[in-house]
Amino acid sequence: MASVSLKNVRKNYGAADIIKGVDIEIADGEFCVFVGPSGCGKSTLLRMIAGLEDISGGTLSIGDRVVNDLPPKDRSIAMVFQSYAIFPHMTVRENLAFGLTIANAPKAEKDAKVAEAARILQMEHLLERRPSQLSGGQRQRVAIGRAIVRKPGVFLFDEPLSNLDAALRVDMRMELAKLHNDLGATMVYVTHDQVEAMTLADKIVVLSAGTVQQVGTPLELYHRPANIFVAGFIGSPKMNFVEVTVDALDAGAMRISSPVMRTQVLPLSGSGQKAGDTLTLGVRPHDFKPMDDGPFSGRVTLVEHLGNETIVNMELANGQHLIVALDGDTDCSLGQTLSVGFTAEKAALFDQAGERITG
Repeated sequence: MASVSLKNVRKNYGAADIIKGVDIEIADGEFCVFVGPSGCGKSTLLRMIAGLEDISGGTLSIGDRVVNDLPPKDRSIAMVFQSYAIFPHMTVRENLAFGLTIANAPKAEKDAKVAEAARILQMEHLLERRPSQLSGGQRQRVAIGRAIVRKPGVFLFDEPLSNLDAALRVDMRMELAKLHNDLGATMVYVTHDQVEAMTLADKIVVLSAGTVQQVGTPLELYHRPANIFVAGFIGSPKMNFVEVTVDALDAGAMRISSPVMRTQVLPLSGSGQKAGDTLTLGVRPHDFKPMDDGPFSGRVTLVEHLGNETIVNMELANGQHLIVALDGDTDCSLGQTLSVGFTAEKAALFDQAGERITG
């Protein structure tokens, strides 16, 4: 396996800057996920690692080799695409062996590697079938198996689960996590689905408009987002944001208020803010709890009973909405007035530039 290093990597098409000086270090054996909204540059970045897109500037290394000018076949990578990209006229066995066949590998080697990939992916009983006889999940496993037989230094996945239905995506996520654990392989994975990112990654790279917003573990990004973009993108349901005013600063604490929120005191660590400043308060839906005379009170406009939890949409006095995740047994009905509080230590404050200021 191999590490991947991107140093000030850029991509432009004429005057249009698509990737704007990205620095990322992916360790040997790490599962790294690029996540972000459509058009943020994540697939372009993956294709640059694969050698399918030229690099406009910076240095890209795989292992101890700079690969900026190497063709894909010389980069020790294998890529799994969203569209499977398997041959419909070949059997599963022939699809798995295709890369080795092109490389004129001995038959014994091909048979051994195909058998190993089929065992890892539990596809031994499918080897003589054609793609038309397979489900979507089985076709995706064939595409992954074709990558496995090549024994690459780095596996690259470009939104491989987006064509599958919701239940199958959950199953395939589990299979990919197990595959990574079994192989100990370096994997770089692109998705727009932050749930996939949170459940699969050792490291997440959050991208927006061709720039890296934050790099960290799933829990680091969830509990300590660097800015409003990351806070709003990571987590489901998404974080709630409320504009607040700084009333006073005390040692290690900040008193804030809002027209839709009673005064609250939050812990503070060296923010450089002053009384009268306007900030943004961020609270995750799961950090709310019902509370008599809580800081937020509003009319319930939507209730979703999901069994283990109840998702409530409540409308505040100014028309703004909060999304609150409560215990599944919570008795809540449309039109009622609900009062909620939140855990101050878990709340986040962001300055006017959208950067996190709380510890």
